[in-house]
Amino acid sequence: MQPVLEVHASDDFGLWPVTDVESFGYLALSGELTPLEVGTAVMHIAVCNDIDPEGDDRPPRPADPLGSFLHGLLTFDTLFAAGGLRVADSATGVTFLPGCCNGLEDWRDWHRVFDSEWQISFGHDPDPCAERRGETVLLTVDAERSDSPEIELPALELRRLLAGAEEDLAGFLALATDWAGENLSHHAGPVAAALARALDLPPAR
Repeated sequence: MQPVLEVHASDDFGLWPVTDVESFGYLALSGELTPLEVGTAVMHIAVCNDIDPEGDDRPPRPADPLGSFLHGLLTFDTLFAAGGLRVADSATGVTFLPGCCNGLEDWRDWHRVFDSEWQISFGHDPDPCAERRGETVLLTVDAERSDSPEIELPALELRRLLAGAEEDLAGFLALATDWAGENLSHHAGPVAAALARALDLPPAR
């Protein structure tokens, strides 16, 4: 299980160094990323929240390019980070991916699987969902398909995997906090705090 962020090509981005990515894919977040990968992740989280302040109480965009690009990330109360948790079964080759409109800010929803009698959804198109059946958890890649691939694992194993995913997110946040201090000057503190909120984690120390 890995926390993953949706990424796409960004050839025209020039506010800080980023790495080349395919037209669409996922970047696994952890404490092992390179500075270029961290910059890429921060850029995409900012893009997810780069919405003009129209009809809300947020202040207007600043004029400078960096402040303008970071404005949504720094001013929205509720942040979105497209992605979620990816689960790969090495024995069968089945991979469970977050669906559209799923976000890393909701990764803790996975813990609802242990207490719910119903399927827990993680986005749509495809429609991945998880369901507890006794001491087993069934992950369905696309609930809209009768022949959907599935991953079955013990509930105790899912708890272990979730703990590992949280460690990966915390490791990434620590890297991103240091990265912001080196690359974003006076925006560093607010960006680090915003990233912690976007990942539903306490700020890195």
